[in-house]
Amino acid sequence: MTLREILQLSPVIPVIVIRDENDAVPLAQAIIKGGINVLEITLRTTAAFPAIEKISQEVPDAIVGAGTVINPFQMRKARDIGAKFAVSPGLTLELLEAAREDSFPYLPGVASASEIMQALQLDFNIVKPFPAELLGSTKWIASHKAVFPDLAFFPSGGITKDNMKNYLALESVIAVGGTWLTPPELIKRKDWAGITALVQETLVK
Repeated sequence: MTLREILQLSPVIPVIVIRDENDAVPLAQAIIKGGINVLEITLRTTAAFPAIEKISQEVPDAIVGAGTVINPFQMRKARDIGAKFAVSPGLTLELLEAAREDSFPYLPGVASASEIMQALQLDFNIVKPFPAELLGSTKWIASHKAVFPDLAFFPSGGITKDNMKNYLALESVIAVGGTWLTPPELIKRKDWAGITALVQETLVK
């Protein structure tokens, strides 16, 4: 699948921090039960790679990606253990070239027009404004869309279930990323039903 096809599967994609790899499968199943099957597991903990591998092997309905990817080694390791896409908080030429060389779906983070131009030069026309709220929210996206009309956005960072519709109302926004779908306290309590309910509530808002 292309990056666009993956991101179009859900208006909201959970951005997940997993601290115990044994939580990965039931958490993914809870999210899917709620109606979302695209998951971004951030590489912020030692459990991240094992979690991605477990989900890719044991939850066939999940399309799992690696987030907070900061170098080509991480990108390729994630791909090799089953990740279907990669997301980074910023961009580097090395990441762009690695993704292009491997034909691997990659969503680069951007915070400036210069970074957008760098992405476009290598044919990456979907970018992640990050952190979206701090950059200037929907106004930042609208102003950059005017300059780069062929660009699509996947904003992340500071987005909540209360402001997500402001972003999704923009034609240029393909989907949004959010951490609120998987609160640490619910994961710690292994309240999978609570996470399912939160996902369902988000989707009907």
